[in-house]
Amino acid sequence: MQHDKIVVGLDIGTTKICALVGRKNEFGKLEILGLGKAVSEGVVRGIVSNIDKTVDAIKKAIRQAEEQSGINIGVVNVGIAGQHIKSLQHNGSITRTSAETEITQADVERLTSDMYRLVTPPGSQIIHVMPQDYKVDYEEGILDPVGMSGVRLEGNFHIITAQSTAINNVYKCVTKAGLEIDNLILEPLASSMSVLSDEEKEAGVALVDIGGGTTDLAIFKDGIIRHAAVLPFGGNIITTDIKQGCQVMQNQAEQLKVKFGKAIAEEASEYEIVSIPGLRDRAPKEISLKNLAYIIEARMEEIVELVYAEIQRLGFQDKLAAGIVMTGGGSQLQNLVQLTEFITGLDTRIGYPNEHLGKSKIEAVKSPMYATTVGLVLAGYRSLDDRLAQRGYEEPETEQNYYVSTPDTRPVAAPQAQPAPATPAAEKATKKPGPGDFFQRIINRTKDLLINDFDDKQY
Repeated sequence: MQHDKIVVGLDIGTTKICALVGRKNEFGKLEILGLGKAVSEGVVRGIVSNIDKTVDAIKKAIRQAEEQSGINIGVVNVGIAGQHIKSLQHNGSITRTSAETEITQADVERLTSDMYRLVTPPGSQIIHVMPQDYKVDYEEGILDPVGMSGVRLEGNFHIITAQSTAINNVYKCVTKAGLEIDNLILEPLASSMSVLSDEEKEAGVALVDIGGGTTDLAIFKDGIIRHAAVLPFGGNIITTDIKQGCQVMQNQAEQLKVKFGKAIAEEASEYEIVSIPGLRDRAPKEISLKNLAYIIEARMEEIVELVYAEIQRLGFQDKLAAGIVMTGGGSQLQNLVQLTEFITGLDTRIGYPNEHLGKSKIEAVKSPMYATTVGLVLAGYRSLDDRLAQRGYEEPETEQNYYVSTPDTRPVAAPQAQPAPATPAAEKATKKPGPGDFFQRIINRTKDLLINDFDDKQY
């Protein structure tokens, strides 16, 4: 049934809002069925600042994706970013009743769910709890404790928090657009799912996603995410610099950057000039490509240095054997790889989200610009932590996902039947698994079966 499941990713970005409809084909690759895109006007540096404009853009993107895919979209995986994202490390422990019995998945879940109860600073809440390693009766460095014996189970956790108001605004926008959120996922984590290989995550890699308003950083080592950060600079700030430096309009500055921009000024020719039409009855404006490159290089250097300073602050500069992978719309700037290698001394490549994609009619999605959106779709099939998938931890939730997020079944259901499938999505959005969840899932499944049976009789 897995390849019948349809997942929709919704990326609410600073420059664009993008909706992607995908399903797994028989080879396990992601097949993109529809793509919808709208200009984002209500988002500043990754944070929703105008709800009405954002809702209109979401509706437009979703409508396009529905028309292209022929599927009614009801449930989406949404990304969250912004400077308010904070990353911290925390330890937790539980004491088991017997040293003889094996540690079970339920014990690990209990320890993880305890982390969601941590007291966070006012106005912020936990969105992800990522296990780093475990300790069983003071034996350290255990990556997966299930099956071991011991009384005391400790864990080191990487906890990601976000501002409550930013989360609420995202929920408000998506709900007002007539949609339901299945998962809220940190954008750098989504991007990492689409562009990084398991080997890179094992060796040590820094993913740098340069978007319109923010630059996202995610650091992986030994296959586990070690740090995530969002820097409040992106491609838009370069466009603003060009606009001011060359005295041109915003849209002209954007076109200059995309068509002629280079991240290293030495690579630009001194003799190449671009002529821009002048404003009403004024002579055309001539811009030297060398000067354009100087403007871009200065700002790009600053962004890369900020990223590298964050890597150094955490002491990872000598631990990234796979170097840096750059993705996002801003990574398409010419000579950016050389500039990054020059500043950081680390091997750098551009990340394209095509490793997990099958044959698709929509070739545009293979651009780094769509790395986050493709990752949000993949998150519907894969766990953020590979260890959970290996243990089958995600399976009960995957079944629920199948009932909730298969969009083409929604119009058929009777009106009174709709609230029932909404319950698992609401539970999942809070992402706080607890000991009672197992029985709750059975009750929900039973409800679903009764409702399906009722619908069949009505029909």
